[in-house]
Amino acid sequence: MTQAIIFVVFPLCLAVAAFSDFLTMLIPNRVSAILLASFVVVAPLAGLSPAEIATHFAAGLVVFAVCFTLFALNVMGGGDAKLLTASAVWFGLTHSLVEYLVYVSFFGGLLTMAILSLRASSDLILATGLPVPDHLLKAKKVPYGIAIGIGAFAAYPSSPLMLAALGQ
Repeated sequence: MTQAIIFVVFPLCLAVAAFSDFLTMLIPNRVSAILLASFVVVAPLAGLSPAEIATHFAAGLVVFAVCFTLFALNVMGGGDAKLLTASAVWFGLTHSLVEYLVYVSFFGGLLTMAILSLRASSDLILATGLPVPDHLLKAKKVPYGIAIGIGAFAAYPSSPLMLAALGQ
């Protein structure tokens, strides 16, 4: 049961968040809430000690502080900040958190360049009739939940809970 939660809940939540952000430019709050609640349930079952669990929540607090600042400066959306915070808890204060954040930054840069390129060609895209969500062509923001999701998928195999589920 514990392995099923580890293998399914985290990736499913990040996939839902990425698709939701792509389609609507919104990440449902329940996705972040499910990530946090499922971590609370699965961490002790996976064998993490109370001290290790505390370091995972410390990772969330550090990421939240940075994300809150970026949100206050209108650089990051609230859904992105909540999703990044909730997912950071799954990585803890380990090298995998740094790996995750590097992946998110890298894929976020690629996503931003792709969106800007798409917007620069919006007249051509609209003329061809391609089914591209309108907000991708006209909004000023970038659906960063996509980069968060891709970064999470790339870094998740080295996360402490995944390693615990695999017996490593």
